[in-house]
Amino acid sequence: MEEILARTTDPKMRDQMEKVAQLHGYLSTGAFAGIQMFNIAERILGTGDGDRLFVTCETYHCLPDSFQALGSCTIGNKGLRILDYGKMAATITRRAPAGSRVKAVRVILDPAKTVRYPRLHSWYMKTEKVPHPEAISLLIQAGEGVYSWRIIEHVVPEKPQKVIVLCEKCQESFIRRKDEALCPNCLDGERAGGI
Repeated sequence: MEEILARTTDPKMRDQMEKVAQLHGYLSTGAFAGIQMFNIAERILGTGDGDRLFVTCETYHCLPDSFQALGSCTIGNKGLRILDYGKMAATITRRAPAGSRVKAVRVILDPAKTVRYPRLHSWYMKTEKVPHPEAISLLIQAGEGVYSWRIIEHVVPEKPQKVIVLCEKCQESFIRRKDEALCPNCLDGERAGGI
C-alpha cells in the first residue's frame, strides 16, 4: 500500500485510502473500488462532508468498509444495509425522513467496461490471481471509466416500531418482528430438533 500511497498526489484520495485501509486492515482492490463508488455518488448527488448517507451494498466483501470509513454509514446507525447478492454494486442516497422520495444512485463495477483492462478484468472475474497493488493501480488508471451508474428514485421506508418481549422458552428479551412467542435462536433450535 505504501507504494500506491507514494504515487497518489491527490490529498483527498490519499486521506480516503488511509482511512479505508485503517478500518479494513489493508487496502484491498474491492475496498478501493468502494472509494471510487463513494466519490462517484458524492459527485452525482452533490453531497459532501457532513451529509448523512444511506448505503445499500450488494456484497459483504470489502466494499461496505469504504462506506463505513468515508460516510460513517454503519449497520449499527442504520446507515448501511447489506444485501449479499455477490455483486460489486452499491446504492447511495442522502438520509431523509420516512416516506420521503429521494434521488439515489446505483453504481456498479461494470464487467463490460473492465474488459478494456485485461488484468483488472481477470482480477474482477477471478480468472487469474492479480495482486491488489496492481489491480488498484489499474482502477486508478481507469478512473470512473470502469463504472456504470443510474439515478433511481427511492422511497425512504417507514421505521417499524420496536416491540421488546421475553422469549417464552429462554426468557431472554428480543425484538418481536411479527407475533412470535420464541426468539429466533430458540425458534431455530425448535426447527433443528431442540437445543
